[in-house]
Amino acid sequence: MSKKQQATATALIDRAGRTYADAAGITLKDTPAPLFQLLVLSLLLSARISADIAVAAARELNAAGYRTPQKMADAKWQSLVDALGRGHYVRYDESTATRLGEAGRKVVDDYGGDLRRLAANADRDTERAADLLQEFTGIGPTGASVFLREVQDVWQWVAPYFDKRALTAAAELGLPDDPETLGRLADGTPATLAAALVRASLDDSLRADLT
Repeated sequence: MSKKQQATATALIDRAGRTYADAAGITLKDTPAPLFQLLVLSLLLSARISADIAVAAARELNAAGYRTPQKMADAKWQSLVDALGRGHYVRYDESTATRLGEAGRKVVDDYGGDLRRLAANADRDTERAADLLQEFTGIGPTGASVFLREVQDVWQWVAPYFDKRALTAAAELGLPDDPETLGRLADGTPATLAAALVRASLDDSLRADLT
């Protein structure tokens, strides 16, 4: 780890270091409601749709009051479709509305409304946690990676967590592609660095500026 790598990581965080949870208005804490809101965001980001639209849809769902698993499970399907539409999440709005309702019900039924029980069931093992997250319809490997990437600052047993996309971007920027070494460049907030790397992977001009 060199001074140049630290400077690159610091510049990257300054330019693009905003988590998707923060962009969606989620104040992430190790409590049931924000953890569920992150699950919803991860589900929305799993579709082949822009991250900005997924974030906007998450904000609309939160604004409509669907912030907890019970509220989501009890929501009328059309109300969820309408909230997704206000966020311009229109290509997958109907199927996603169904999946959101199912996700809320599953969290209530399987975890007593508290995703901290998922962490306990996973024995704080990231691979097991990823498997449990993928039991939610609509969340595959990408969605599970989103959740773990974003939650690692509050579930510190997950950290440092950098998925394949983040590690590939790190290598392109001349940063370490080993999670442990890369995590030491994050100034204690690996979720921020991970999000910045994902944003860099999608932004050719940002990568060019930093290299």
